[in-house]
Amino acid sequence: MFKILDRYIIRKFLGTYVFAIVLLLAIVVMFDINEKLDSFLKAPLKATVVDYFINFLPYFANQFSPLFTFIAVIFFTSKLAGNSEIIAMLSTGMSYRRLLRPYLFSALIIAALTYTLDAYIIPPANIKRIDYQNTYVKNKRVDYGSNIMLMVSPGQIAYMSRYDNITKMGSRFSLESFDGKEITSRLTAQTIKWDTLYNWQIRDYIIRDFRDNREYITKGSKLDTIIPFEPRDFLISDKDYEKMTTPALAEYIDRQKARGVGNIKSFEVEYQRRYAMIAAAFILTVIGMAISSKKVKGGLGLNIGIGLVLSFSYILFMTVTKSFAMSGLTSPFIAMWIPNILYTIIAIYLYSRLSKA
Repeated sequence: MFKILDRYIIRKFLGTYVFAIVLLLAIVVMFDINEKLDSFLKAPLKATVVDYFINFLPYFANQFSPLFTFIAVIFFTSKLAGNSEIIAMLSTGMSYRRLLRPYLFSALIIAALTYTLDAYIIPPANIKRIDYQNTYVKNKRVDYGSNIMLMVSPGQIAYMSRYDNITKMGSRFSLESFDGKEITSRLTAQTIKWDTLYNWQIRDYIIRDFRDNREYITKGSKLDTIIPFEPRDFLISDKDYEKMTTPALAEYIDRQKARGVGNIKSFEVEYQRRYAMIAAAFILTVIGMAISSKKVKGGLGLNIGIGLVLSFSYILFMTVTKSFAMSGLTSPFIAMWIPNILYTIIAIYLYSRLSKA
């Protein structure tokens, strides 16, 4: 059961967290409007407000949730220490371990909210935001592909000379089936058109079946068939992972790996990042509490300065290790969890030093 003191700290923590988000988002909106003003003037006002900003603000806030968490802890804990409230708490016999309990509970709320938004709520909203940016700001859609080859299912290799996602048409298509190292059939077609899901329409096709040391040929002008792949499996944009819920992202990564698609590092990094952010809320909370729970000569300003340096260094470190994963120097799992491991060591050191003081 939480006591009055616990509820007081939780209220202060979460209230400051929300205040920090609102304050920084107001600044971000001004900079964003200034940067994209020409694009906003070309777009309908409703689309700018509903499709872009309503979806952009939660996305940005969630991306920098560790920063907001750290700032909130540093700010309100420094005020408590400056007003001698923490000294009063400790004078009643309360230990730092007991004092940490409402902090960790608040961090749990933030971590759960961050993960839920990241995993299930923000990805569908990102579809509208990214479509708006592609339409009115800068088009980053991947609408064309050439020399496409992938394994659509075990023992089946598909190839297309070119694919146009606007017309949904591909040219010089082939589908080869293998039994071990032996080819069992080969389908070739002049054009192929995607309909929905795995439904494709092939035109001017030739099917060669190899059985009993003989070749059987079937020709036709049009054939509706099911081939287990779709355009998003080979037209991959760097930001497509932002549109996927976490279960969909995990399924997509597994499917692409099975097909031998190699350019999915950004998807793997994003998957690991979503889980790493959960631990980051607790780690940065402990560091912030350990730094700011004692009175210092520099007061609130010094603590906030130290907090900003540490929080930005955490974000910078994660950006650097992400580049390592993208270049193949390390796995996405290691890249996203190295910052947490390092800052966990820092948190343990600072907390143990505080407890002994």
